[in-house]
Amino acid sequence: MSTPTVVRTQQEHAAQLGELQKIVFPTLAPEQRFEARHYLRHIELFPEGQFCVVDGTKVVGMTSTIRMNFDFEHPDHTFADVIQGGWLTSHDPNGRWLYGADIGVHPDYRRRGIARMLYKARHETVRALGLAGQVTVGMPSGYGAVKDQMSAQQYYDELVAGTRTDPTISAQRRLGFTLRSLVPNYIDDPVCDRYGIVLVLPAEREVQ
Repeated sequence: MSTPTVVRTQQEHAAQLGELQKIVFPTLAPEQRFEARHYLRHIELFPEGQFCVVDGTKVVGMTSTIRMNFDFEHPDHTFADVIQGGWLTSHDPNGRWLYGADIGVHPDYRRRGIARMLYKARHETVRALGLAGQVTVGMPSGYGAVKDQMSAQQYYDELVAGTRTDPTISAQRRLGFTLRSLVPNYIDDPVCDRYGIVLVLPAEREVQ
């Protein structure tokens, strides 16, 4: 069995990455998924921030990032604001934070530490570029199933308190991210009822 490896995204990965988006994000609105043509542009725009995991010639994981100056006092924004039609033109070459637009792993390769590998690759970029850290907006993917039983704020508060687990957010928290705020109407996906949660990992902390 070969060992999956993190590499910088290259042109030859684009077609597989476009297909992987459909597999990893089946309920996401199609216009909010990256396609092969978008990936080709990402590696022109900010090559240092694009990574995928390959097993031989098969692409099994991916992450796309940009640089930005994130306003933690006014965190409300949308995924559409970030991805700009998939082209990531919100990228600021002088931004202080590495913003993770997405991260995903093929279902057949989950629970093998691949997401951790990608977060570590992102953190190496943070340090190489002298950035403040990683910031991302995670999808509370367990909330959609319980939205009729509690408010999103209650769900978020329980996650912060550690009395509730979420398939996505809890995994990111275990990797070292801190929950900072709840963002409504972030992304067009029913699994999270359109909510996102701002997560931060400062440069001085390690990916766990």
